[in-house]
Amino acid sequence: MPWHARLSIDYTTREGRSVARFRHDGPLRILQSLYPEGDAICHNVLVHPPGGLVGGDTLDIRVTAAAGSHGLVTTPGASRFYRSEGEPAVQQTQLQVQAGARLEWLPLEALCYSGCNAHNRLQLQVAPGGELLGWDVTALGLPHASQPFVAGSLQQHLEVPGVWLERGRIEASDAPLLDGALGLAGRRCLASLFYVAGSPIARDRREALLEIARAQLDSHALSETAGATSPQPSVVVVRVLAPVVEPAMQLLRAIWTDWRRELWRLDAPMPRIWST
Repeated sequence: MPWHARLSIDYTTREGRSVARFRHDGPLRILQSLYPEGDAICHNVLVHPPGGLVGGDTLDIRVTAAAGSHGLVTTPGASRFYRSEGEPAVQQTQLQVQAGARLEWLPLEALCYSGCNAHNRLQLQVAPGGELLGWDVTALGLPHASQPFVAGSLQQHLEVPGVWLERGRIEASDAPLLDGALGLAGRRCLASLFYVAGSPIARDRREALLEIARAQLDSHALSETAGATSPQPSVVVVRVLAPVVEPAMQLLRAIWTDWRRELWRLDAPMPRIWST
């Protein structure tokens, strides 16, 4: 029996405190709100008790940040797309940030097991005056467990409507894409870190973010397979290819920390759930 789960999180402010209200249907929910940085920023951990998706399963996640609020959403572990014999397993996420709000979307990686039929969709809607900082990390197969990605497919979709669209399909049978020099060149982790504003980012601010990211890239072991660009005036993005998840995630966390300080004059305490 396929799982169809829905979760909506709404961030608002109440007397200077960001608060989260949520509604869920099926096995998808958040843990209690945490305030490791004080009342202004509400941290939440999104939990999917079954631990993964098989053919026919759907996770529908919607997060809205209202004016004045600042929410941070993460997960306690990787999302998993398991082997599927038929229908796709779908995770679709829509993030909406209103004017004067901030949202950080920082889930741990999505793991695509060999034989999966995975659709992973992320749509970002940011109103003028809103800001969104987030990442998307995907790994194909489980190299550490000697389980390579030899069958199945992943359809990836990342979009800011009318502004920025990245969409692609990876088939395990597509050797030129997976192993060719102009493709993934044998690497099995794809990661992106993005800052999205609801209106064009001032040129000096964009340049500062790019400079910060490139300084981290230049000194990192993944420097040859990572880059920072601004594909649109309201978007700055870092893209990384890595053999496995760990070095890519370490790099994204370092840049996220520096960007947070540059953008908002905030330190970046690692969510406690990442170290448990």
